[in-house]
Amino acid sequence: MPKDNTIKSVLIIGSGPIIIGQACEFDYSGSQASRSLREEGIEVSLINSNPATIMTDPVTADNVYLLPLTVESIVQILEERKIDAVLPTMGGQTALNLAIEADKMGVWDKYGVRMIGVDIAAIELTENREAFRQHMIDIGLDVAPSFIANSFLEGKEAAQKIGFPLVIRPSYTLGGTGGGFVHKEEEFDAALRRGLNASPTHEVLVEKAVLGWKEFELELLRDKNDSVVIICTVENFDPMGIHTGDSITVAPAMTLSDTAYQDMRDQAILAMRSLGNFSGGCNIQFAQDPVTEKLIVIEINPRVSRSSALASKATGYPIAKISAKLALGYHLDELKNQITKTTSAFFEPTLDYVIVKMPRWNFDKFPGSDTSLGLQMKSVGEVMAIGRNFLEALQKACQSLENGRKGLGSDIKEWIKVEDVLARLEVASDDRIFRIKDAIRLGVPLQTIQKLTKIDPWFLKQIKRLEKYELQLNRYNVPEDIPVDFFRELKEVGYSDAQIAWTIRVKEEEVTAARKKLNIRRTYKMVDTCAAEFEAKTPYYYSTFDSENESIPSDRKKIIVLGSGPNRIGQGIEFDYCCVHGLLAIKEAGYEAIMVNCNPETVSTDFDMADKLYFEPVFWEHLEEIIELEKPEGVIVQLGGQTALKLAETLHKKGIKIIGTSFANMDLAEDRGAFSDLLKELEIPYPDYGVADDVDEAIRIANKVGYPVLVRPSYVLGGQSMRIVINDQEVERHVLSIFKHMPENKVLIDHFLDRAKEAEIDAIFDGEDIHIMGIMEHIEPAGIHSGDSSAVLPTYSLSVDAVATMVEHAEKLARALNIRGLINIQFAIKDNHVYVIEANPRASRTTPFIAKAYKVPYLKIATLVMLGTHKLKDFDIKPQPSGFAIKVPVFSFDKFPNVDKQLGPEMKSTGEEIRYIRDLSDPFFRELDRNRSMYLTR
Repeated sequence: MPKDNTIKSVLIIGSGPIIIGQACEFDYSGSQASRSLREEGIEVSLINSNPATIMTDPVTADNVYLLPLTVESIVQILEERKIDAVLPTMGGQTALNLAIEADKMGVWDKYGVRMIGVDIAAIELTENREAFRQHMIDIGLDVAPSFIANSFLEGKEAAQKIGFPLVIRPSYTLGGTGGGFVHKEEEFDAALRRGLNASPTHEVLVEKAVLGWKEFELELLRDKNDSVVIICTVENFDPMGIHTGDSITVAPAMTLSDTAYQDMRDQAILAMRSLGNFSGGCNIQFAQDPVTEKLIVIEINPRVSRSSALASKATGYPIAKISAKLALGYHLDELKNQITKTTSAFFEPTLDYVIVKMPRWNFDKFPGSDTSLGLQMKSVGEVMAIGRNFLEALQKACQSLENGRKGLGSDIKEWIKVEDVLARLEVASDDRIFRIKDAIRLGVPLQTIQKLTKIDPWFLKQIKRLEKYELQLNRYNVPEDIPVDFFRELKEVGYSDAQIAWTIRVKEEEVTAARKKLNIRRTYKMVDTCAAEFEAKTPYYYSTFDSENESIPSDRKKIIVLGSGPNRIGQGIEFDYCCVHGLLAIKEAGYEAIMVNCNPETVSTDFDMADKLYFEPVFWEHLEEIIELEKPEGVIVQLGGQTALKLAETLHKKGIKIIGTSFANMDLAEDRGAFSDLLKELEIPYPDYGVADDVDEAIRIANKVGYPVLVRPSYVLGGQSMRIVINDQEVERHVLSIFKHMPENKVLIDHFLDRAKEAEIDAIFDGEDIHIMGIMEHIEPAGIHSGDSSAVLPTYSLSVDAVATMVEHAEKLARALNIRGLINIQFAIKDNHVYVIEANPRASRTTPFIAKAYKVPYLKIATLVMLGTHKLKDFDIKPQPSGFAIKVPVFSFDKFPNVDKQLGPEMKSTGEEIRYIRDLSDPFFRELDRNRSMYLTR
């Protein structure tokens, strides 16, 4: 059946701001779906309130509406445009809930809009816990014993019938919000109330907890012809009891017997076909009794999910892209495999490699928070690693996390007390994988570890293999003594040179030199979806240690773009937006664009975005070998946030060209003390300051500059470890904490400008001219991190003189730092004096916001300036302001009850929204401004 030609225009509903439980995987899915629909000649309109995403950029859709995700906004769009159909399956739970709400209000019927991909009945069936439970029973599938409860009394009765432990699952929520496990009767009442309050329908499922069972996920596609394909089978390393978003996951499944897999396939296909009017991507989760292999169905998501992005990157099969075409009526056998370009999309990918996904947490942002993992998701991002075996992929995942780990252990961060390790294993937490390795190293029997963690013995035995390698490695004192075969074997199971160096107590450079002398180098394999059965046309690669290299460098001039690694608080989806535009500009300039990143949720790691994609850790050892193979003209570090920027020094020392601003000038801006010295030299006002190497010096400086003081380390992102302190005791305590976690860093102590206004400028400088992209005034006062402050574009209360002074300072700094490309400068304004707080010689979180607000392709312009192919005068830049644009931060404090929600210099927000207002009398702005007044009068 061909596509439905009556559909000429489609509305895609996005997922809104990034929050824990619903992140940029839906930006990826929505962007891919939009591209897929436009390929079919369909006009795509898109609604989303997130300014940081490529999804809300003109390159993605025909009509972008940066509006709040409300029924009122939907009506506004339908009044303005003739929309034939709405696709609600690309925007997570937010989009589904909004589609249901609009349907109940009769909006779709009134405007003659059809829902495609899924209908309301299918959504209701899978989202309503009781209806779903009964439906599974009716089609012959097993579920855990459970009862629905719409009141506190009904919940209590259900608990008495089932017995503990229990799990509470609220209806119509995302990321496990409001849910959790209840082990003891005395914990039940509070948990039940929390679940009922979290559900928009005040409904929960009280279910028998199958703690310790194994958990599996299947990603499937179904078309209108009832054809179903299994795209990927994912096994959770962690057992039932931990939200799948917080679990390490592995593909393909490692411990699933063939019989159990066939049974799971059959059940998944039966469940998929029973959903009624549904076509597209779907996620189904099973629990399996580890002894009997009995399966029970946990839940079905009739939409693309967080795992869909992972499965797409893991297999090379573009689930969202194909889902969008299926929603138009296509059958799977009518579509092409996007990787091979010749075979049908009606096939099931085959993997000849192993994928490991590892979550990334930010508990450090919430001191005192509960770091235990459970049904309610807490991770802020994730990494994906590809290897030829489980251990190689696992170690590469550890190297990708951006938390200072060099792999799984062997990197100075091991725990040494058995009792501490055992206590940590008993309650799942963010570092459990590392504590498992510690337990094995300390001689704890695998049986004891398995009893505490319920992790399948196969995984534990694999990790134990690493301990055997390290015992053998300890026999050698210098890397030259390591036998070539053993050296190669170490690399094949993922050991970084830094881990080997730490184990035998030598410098990493010595290990690297010895390895290269033995010609042990990475080779690159193509991700082809079909285990090399058919020729792949898409240049998508991962590294391993094999004899054959499948990545053959071209003769073209190349530019490498470094991505930002996993999403975390302080560095999120805005840098994916920057990287995507960077890649497009590089290609436009005639270069081959090469992307290096390890984040499966992003558009920049889509297999056809760059000319060549290396799905690798943004980790020096991996990057160095890519550079040695490709021999690029240079590397761009300005677009990948602090992750990319911190590799600039190594690139500089190795003689590798950095495209844009030089390392020396970037370092001058990043080094807090040196930057303050530069401001003094330029006669630009700045708060009185000093740089300390120890606690005594820090206290002396604090007393000299005067309390309150801002204490902060250099070279950090998101205001990490920044504090405003008011006495010697607080200085001592905080400086000791900084040196404990960052022993090689220096600490800047500067006088804090209390009750000052804060503003920032984003600009592009080409060596001759400067273009001010935008000047934003923060609604909250100085002292609140810019990422946590609402900001208004353009300024609304600053004097003309203050704005002119900011522009003057910005140009002085851009020239002094010899910027080529982007710079972000933050200011404090007090008593009509303008002080410079800091400068970031890179893309900032506000760059996409300004580009969206003014409708100017600033990232394209900045990249071409960096490349040196264009000057600012080559562009006809015409900003299109429309009243005021307001950046509003969004927080996920609900995931961390009882933590300090007070805002300060260290960033805590997970995402942001954009709101447009015509003038300052708008009630939305007046409420924000009222909150600012509260800050100033405390």
